This record gives sequence, C-alpha cells and structure tokens, in this order.
Amino acid sequence: MNAVAKPHAVPDYKVHDIALAAVGRKRIRMAEEEMPGLMQIRAKYAPLQPLKGVRLSGSLHMTKETAVLIETLSALGATVRWASCNIFSTQDDAAAAIAASGVPVFAWKGESLEEYWDCTLNMLTHEGMTGPQLIVDDGGDATLLIHKGLDMENGDTWVDQPGANHEEQVVKDLLKRTRSERPGFWTNVAKDWRGVSEETTTGVHRLYQMMEAGKLLVPAINVNDSVTKSKFDNLYGCRESLADGIKRATDLMIAGKVALVCGYGDVGKGCAHSLKSFGARVIVTEIDPINALQAAMEGYEVKTTEDVLHEADIFVTTTGNRDVITFEHMQGMKNNALVCNIGHFDNEIQMDRLNAAKDVSKENIKPQVDRYTFASGRSIYILAEGRLVNLGCAHGHPAFVMSNSFSNQTLAQIDLWTNKDNYEKTVYRLPKQLDEEVARLHLEQIGVKLTVLTAEQSAYLGIPVQGPYKPEHYRY
Repeated sequence: MNAVAKPHAVPDYKVHDIALAAVGRKRIRMAEEEMPGLMQIRAKYAPLQPLKGVRLSGSLHMTKETAVLIETLSALGATVRWASCNIFSTQDDAAAAIAASGVPVFAWKGESLEEYWDCTLNMLTHEGMTGPQLIVDDGGDATLLIHKGLDMENGDTWVDQPGANHEEQVVKDLLKRTRSERPGFWTNVAKDWRGVSEETTTGVHRLYQMMEAGKLLVPAINVNDSVTKSKFDNLYGCRESLADGIKRATDLMIAGKVALVCGYGDVGKGCAHSLKSFGARVIVTEIDPINALQAAMEGYEVKTTEDVLHEADIFVTTTGNRDVITFEHMQGMKNNALVCNIGHFDNEIQMDRLNAAKDVSKENIKPQVDRYTFASGRSIYILAEGRLVNLGCAHGHPAFVMSNSFSNQTLAQIDLWTNKDNYEKTVYRLPKQLDEEVARLHLEQIGVKLTVLTAEQSAYLGIPVQGPYKPEHYRY
C-alpha cells in the first residue's frame, strides 16, 4: 500500500496505488454527471459552509459515488477522514483520487480483517489524537468501535473475553492495543462526538438496540428508512447491481434457472425483480407475513429454504440477519449451485463453518469466486466470500441511485450539526418534506415534470401550496 506520513498519529492515506488517481478522477467526474441531487446540494450549501471546521469521519464503501459524497462534505467545510465499510468494496482508483486530493482515506480492495479494523481506527483518529464530531456510518462499525472502546475504558471486560468469531477477536485485539497505546482515547472521542447518520438496515437495527438499552451515546439519524434511500438504494439499486455482480463473477445464464431469494424486504424485492427479469423462476423465503403476502401477490412462490435445496440453482441472502444459509443447507444443495449475499454482513451465510470443515475442499477460481467441494462430491460456488456480491464482484449501485442516498446523508449531517443542541440521544427519522425535496432534485435529469396543484386544489386537500424548498421544512 502507498502511504505518505505527515506529523500526525496515523498516515495521511493508505490506498492500493496512488498512481491510479488520474483514472479515478475521470470516473468521479462521470459519477458527478449522474448525481444531480448531491451536486445541487453542494452548489446550494457550499457558500454557506454549514460544516465549517467540523471533524467528520466516514465508514462507507469507498467507491466513485462515495467520492462525490466526500467532496461534497468537504466543500461544505468539513475536515473529512474516510475508510470503507467492507473489505472488498473499495474501487482503488476512486480511493487514490480522493487521497491525491488531500482527504485522508484508508481503503483498498481485498483488505484483511485486521487491516480493515486498523483502517477504521485511522479514519476515527483526527489531528491531535482527537475523534470525529460527526460520523457517516454504513453498517454501524464506526459507531460500534466507539461504544465498545468507551465501555472498555469504563471497566467493561468484554474485550478480555474470547471472541465469538475471528472478526470479533480482531476488534477485541484492536481495542486492547488502544488501551495500552492510547489510554483514555475513547473517552475523549465520545466527549466530542455529536451525531451519526446511518446508511443501512443492519446499522439502523444496531442503533435501535443501543437506544432501547439506554446505551446510545449520541443522536442518530436513520437515513436508511427515507423512501428516497430505501426504495432507491435497497430496491432499485439491487435490481440492477445483483445481476451485475453475478454476471461479472460467473457469466452465468440466469434465464431458465431456479433462484431462491432469502428475504422479501426492499433488498429482496429488488433482487427478486432482477432475477425474474432475466428469466429465472424465483422463489422467496420470508419470516414476515406481510412481506410473504406481497411476494405471493407479485407472482412468487414462498417456501422455506429446506423446501428448495435440491431445486434451486442460485441462492441469494438479503436479510441482514445471521445464519440464513447454514452449513447444512450448503451440504444439501444441488451440484454447482451458486451462493451469494447482498445483505450487509458476511454472516448471513455460515462461511466460518464452511471454511473450517475438514472434509470440504476450496478452490479459488478468480478473486471473489470460490468453488467448495463436499465429501459427497457435490460442489457449490460462493461469491465474494459471502460478503456483498454487488460490491465485491461488481461496482455496486448506479450513481443515480446513490445520489438519492447520499443527498439524504448530506442533509442529515447538516442538520445534526446546525441543530445539535436540539437533539436527544435517540434515533430520528428524516421528515417527509426532505424525502420529497430529495426526489424533486432528481426529476429534471430524467425528464419528469410535476403537475402543480392550484391554490383551490391545495385548500380542498388541506395541504400547503407547493413552493420552493425552505430550510425550516427540514426540521423534525
């Protein structure tokens, strides 16, 4: 990895190859052309500098689209440090371009778990061994590390117990290292931290768990459940990027195959639509009766995983939960079945058990494509080691989709800071007016013209006359 050291506790950046910066800059420019919402927000708020001097850390996939978000936050005045939230999702040219621009970034495709968590620590460490005042999080890893670090410094012994798995042990080892090398670091970080905006379903679940336990340290904004995030990123994004990942990894003919989509939330809906559009016969699993009914109404069979092990050719997990596909499931799959995950974490598929099994052999076909052969002689293919297939094997969601998500993130960060004294330590949802404004910012680019109600029609419905955006509309 390339790095340049300055008088700082950590290097200014750590990327695969800084020479990729010129290519990355061209790709970032292309992304900007497909991100009208974020670019309009940048133009509107940059003169106002609402984040001037704010120390901001981001843990979110280091892609060209994220580069546009980073440079928007920087244009609004923030001092930004960044790391990816996934070991396989970084686009190395985009990371190099951001590093070359002077923003400290710690990310490259193919990090080890030890490297990943070191990058997360570097991203959280600002000048003078201070921490961030605001965080953009994706999956909750940055939020988790601060909470666990503070617990440790307050006497909690969690870090001194054996980890439940390899990654948990890596986190514990990292925290124990900070305990000896940086005494009191996490207490100081928590003292200055003022808020977090969270991108994903799984990260939001973590926040609600901490809130309900009375342990949430700062106000949090649930960006994930904004309609212009969940429908665009989770549904429309997955509708395009799932097939993209499978195709780039395998060149598999999807038409005529039987595909099992585990979960029919927004991510599952997008995946089911994607596979169906390519000609697959799609079956869905669900735990939620409403989602199950929706799936049935849209023409999908709803069964259990066990029902279709010997039938399905493609298995996709979408839930954000753990152990959705077990080792026993994989043992019972038909020969050469394809297994992948598009939920946030790697434990939806029991990869630890699969890799530890003594009677299972592993053959790497190419990066992020592995063939596992069982004692029975049957084989399965696993993509991206059970992590996000659309980012591990492809480039993630299209830029236009991410413009919606990141417009919400930017406005959430502005409000967390400018109204920081009005928030309590709980989880907030973004208001409907903001959702509507984010959608409005994207209409012109795709040729949409809204019908405008007359004053009489507005009065009849009891709603305000439509007008331009006003900042007070964004308050909670």
